[in-house]
Amino acid sequence: MFSIYKPLIITLIFLFIRCNIHDQTYLEKHLPESTFRGVWVTNVGSDAIKSEANIKALVSNCKKYLINHIFVVVWNKGVTQYPSDVLEKYIGVKQEAMLSHFDPLECLISQAHKQGIKVHAWFEFGFSFAYDDPESVWIEKYPEWLGRDREGKILKKNNFMWWNALHPGPQKFLLELIEEVVTNYDIDGIQGDDRLPAMPSEGGYDDYTLSLFQSEYNTDPPIDHKEGSWIRWRSDRLSEYGKEVYHKVKAIRSETMVSWAPSIYPWSEQEYLQSWPDWIKGGYADFIVPQFYRYKLEDYSKIVDLLETQFNREEKKRVYAGVLTSLGGGYRINDTLLIKMVNYHRSKEIMGEVFFYYETFNR
Repeated sequence: MFSIYKPLIITLIFLFIRCNIHDQTYLEKHLPESTFRGVWVTNVGSDAIKSEANIKALVSNCKKYLINHIFVVVWNKGVTQYPSDVLEKYIGVKQEAMLSHFDPLECLISQAHKQGIKVHAWFEFGFSFAYDDPESVWIEKYPEWLGRDREGKILKKNNFMWWNALHPGPQKFLLELIEEVVTNYDIDGIQGDDRLPAMPSEGGYDDYTLSLFQSEYNTDPPIDHKEGSWIRWRSDRLSEYGKEVYHKVKAIRSETMVSWAPSIYPWSEQEYLQSWPDWIKGGYADFIVPQFYRYKLEDYSKIVDLLETQFNREEKKRVYAGVLTSLGGGYRINDTLLIKMVNYHRSKEIMGEVFFYYETFNR
């Protein structure tokens, strides 16, 4: 019986192997070349930075797919992923517990630099201090830092819990973390994203911000959290903080790159008070990677085309594409679609890209 089906079985095995080989090498063969190709590496839905062996595999995979910039998480869920004296000073904890057996940031920098790959410290959580954790130590220790909505509740959006990003307390803390990384590590860049500098536009109704606004205008802010002048008043102050971060980093080490990865504009300002075109025009962004996160080429091309109305040709040179390639819930982009997206933004003179996130290439 087996002999009858043996040729068919051999053929099926051959096709299976051939398909797998194709899947493993397709991106290597067809992904357009780039002088700037990055990937975000997080500790959620990924074990990439949990051991030295995993970090070596991470660097090897990045080299394989010609990725020359790694954006690695260093601040997530209210703790650092590297051993931090600053964090310990504030809450008595030095590092995320599961990583306390080593320094993943130092290890990654060492391994990546050997392969000519640059490493950026990605402050992923920014002014968010917890994800759906009402027992967070930050609430107990620094209640005056908490963001508040117009009902006086702790500022919360999509289960992320937020500080008041206009308060000097959390601003000082995050700036100290950034200074610590730039001073203590041979880091190539630091990056904030849609939470740094940022705050949900529902925020700003805490005592500190109300007092600040009242002293300037002798009246309460609008009840409508999306009223235009109220949006602009808060976004301008966050832009000033971004400028402060930029100049602080450059004062420590001028060659360290400062970048941001906000949502697309103007949605970014309406929802998170991020008027990031101002950051490019104001000169306090070495580059910006907007999150062009879309699942279809048609939708992707529309938001890439928006840049034509927002920047001149020189300004657009500092914009790279943030491309969604996978999610922890199981989504992974089709390789052909990924190549089409890169080809599209390349046709629009966007010459670099950063992929979210690394697990797309861990195969």
